[in-house]
Amino acid sequence: MADLNVDSTVENSTVEHMSNRAFSPRSAPADRAVGVAGLTDYLKLLLEEDPQLRKIWVIGEVSSANNHRQGCFFTLQEPDGSAAVNCVVWNSQLSKLTALPKAGEQVTVLGQVRLYPKRGSYQLTVWQVLPAGEGLQALRYQQLRSRLAAEGLFDFERKRSLPAYPQTIAVVTSPQAAAWGDIQRTLAQRNPSIRVLLSPATVQGEQAPASIAKAVDRVVRDSRADLLLLARGGGASEDLACFNDERVVMALARSPIPVITGIGHQRDESLADLVADVCAHTPTAAAEQAVPSLDDLYSEQVQYLQRVAGVMSARLQSAKQRLHLCQTRLQRLRLDRQLIQYQKDINGQRQQLINSLSLRLKMAQHQHQLLTEKLATLDPESVLRRGYALVRSEGQIATTASELPIGTEIEVQLSRGAVRAKVTDMLP
Repeated sequence: MADLNVDSTVENSTVEHMSNRAFSPRSAPADRAVGVAGLTDYLKLLLEEDPQLRKIWVIGEVSSANNHRQGCFFTLQEPDGSAAVNCVVWNSQLSKLTALPKAGEQVTVLGQVRLYPKRGSYQLTVWQVLPAGEGLQALRYQQLRSRLAAEGLFDFERKRSLPAYPQTIAVVTSPQAAAWGDIQRTLAQRNPSIRVLLSPATVQGEQAPASIAKAVDRVVRDSRADLLLLARGGGASEDLACFNDERVVMALARSPIPVITGIGHQRDESLADLVADVCAHTPTAAAEQAVPSLDDLYSEQVQYLQRVAGVMSARLQSAKQRLHLCQTRLQRLRLDRQLIQYQKDINGQRQQLINSLSLRLKMAQHQHQLLTEKLATLDPESVLRRGYALVRSEGQIATTASELPIGTEIEVQLSRGAVRAKVTDMLP
């Protein structure tokens, strides 16, 4: 904060002027003395028109705070009590405060210095109150967390499952950190065949956020890793502040590779933990969750085979029971007897069918014989063979003598051959 120094020329001339009026009666008559209102107005002008005092940030400890129908009145002092200033927040401004002043808390306030003539004192008209120190950091953390949560970066729906059997793991951490050694040992113990890539980063200090984000992007560009592990050992809250930086959170959110974090201790939770797909409380725990142990896999395989054998044995036993039940039912049904009876029924039906067909065939043969004899009887040649003749005139068969007048040429058909003749006479 800038030093609040009044211009020396103005200050000296003012002090000298006021000294001459108040304390040198021999050099200045009493009627030229400055009144209380004049002095107060002059000081009010100095304070309220000073550009540095019209909008100023002041940090201090709230020693007392009282709510009034007009607003909140509180006193801001140095922690050791060496200086204090009265402050007021009017009711119209209370709803806009980030934090309300509470006795014993360290705060930073934004306001304007105002002087009140009736009391001859000045106070700070406050527009904004912010927590100071750790409180301010907590406020910034909460504001960033709320904004990122509103953007959906912490939603459960966007969480991805870790690969069940990763082949390559990229670790983002400091190569000098104890966390790197813990991760290497844990991964080697659980599965020595896992390929581990280190993307070095600074994990503490002002340069850490940019370094971590760069290391994460490096892993993404490399594209060999199946899983990204971001780790750092425990420490004070200020040591872990870099994992609450928006640059780190956005880098993890952009990663197409599933992310697991192992940052700090059990009590720590960072924004990087919230955006990660899986969060472990320590680097060692993160390595354990990232890679299944070969011993555990072997035990699981043995248990799986045992379960399969048990299931197959149970199914085989069940099949045997069903087979035995079917055999029992077959014995009760005596299918052999039923088959014999069915065979007898079929033979009987077959004989009936043969008899019926034989009868029909005899009847058909007899009918055929009758029809044959009838056809033979009706055959004209048969009639001719008995001595009859067939007479035609002009191609038409004559049945009466009147149809054949004298002189008509006729054709007489005999049983063997035919003759032509002419009618010469009509017999009675």
